[in-house]
Amino acid sequence: MPNFIRQLSPTGLGVAVMLLGMLLFALNDAMGKWLVSTYSLGQVILIRSAAALIILVPILWRANISSVLRVERPMLQASRAMFSTAELFCFYFAVKALPLADVMTYWLAAPIYVAALSPFLLGEKVGWRRWTAIAIGFVGVLIALKPSSASLTPAALFSILGSAAFAFMMLSGRQLRNTPDTVLAFWQIIGAALAGIVAIAVTPDGWVPLKSGFDLSLLALLGIVAMAAHMLVNRALKLADAATVAPLQYTLLLWAVVFGWLMFGDIPQPSIVIGAGLIVLSGLYIFFRENALKRRLATAANAPLEDVV
Repeated sequence: MPNFIRQLSPTGLGVAVMLLGMLLFALNDAMGKWLVSTYSLGQVILIRSAAALIILVPILWRANISSVLRVERPMLQASRAMFSTAELFCFYFAVKALPLADVMTYWLAAPIYVAALSPFLLGEKVGWRRWTAIAIGFVGVLIALKPSSASLTPAALFSILGSAAFAFMMLSGRQLRNTPDTVLAFWQIIGAALAGIVAIAVTPDGWVPLKSGFDLSLLALLGIVAMAAHMLVNRALKLADAATVAPLQYTLLLWAVVFGWLMFGDIPQPSIVIGAGLIVLSGLYIFFRENALKRRLATAANAPLEDVV
């Protein structure tokens, strides 16, 4: 290990690991955009899932393979896998037609949807400050979307549907806090693989012959890179507190702009830049506000009774 890495504090290492994880996620998305221009969605998702399973199964085997079958709340697990699969198909459908930064902008709005839905689905209390931030985030989505008969393309609508599915996946994840991340990932991958098989079977061009071994390697790398990115994010959250590393997820947007420009010649439109700015500001405020409230509740719970009263 290089000396400069050894000299980093746990928090500094957590930040570095999180930034690397976001870079890998963005690279994975750019590779996916390039591949779905040649191969079918079902084919890309199936090979991606198979490669991810090759990495994940040995990890589960060493930990406790039986934990995969003894899952909490099976119906909720199935729902989460369904939302995850829908999100994946919507993402690849959208990114096939839209610039990478545009699609990423819609996806980064998912935490805003979660904050808006949590009072109704999870019974969480949301005050006026967060409702204001939620409203600003929705304005950002509308600015980025530019609703009109010309802009409401199937790809744009699938972007909204996909980001909503991602939000529901996050909400179900909150309800499955006791399930290990590897178990959640396993059923998520299984759901995507099964959907990929169905898509290949029912669509006319479900399987496109592979043009080269290089293309097969890239398809497999989709799953490997995505799995590595998930592991890096989980590791970052163990090295540093969420308040430090979680906001770094918004560097995805920067990488989406960079990869979109380098690989596809895409330049973000002003409406996307403005909308993305509002979405990021809204998401950051909601995140920090929720963390502040959690710290306040924790402090009150540990305070002497006379101090709480």
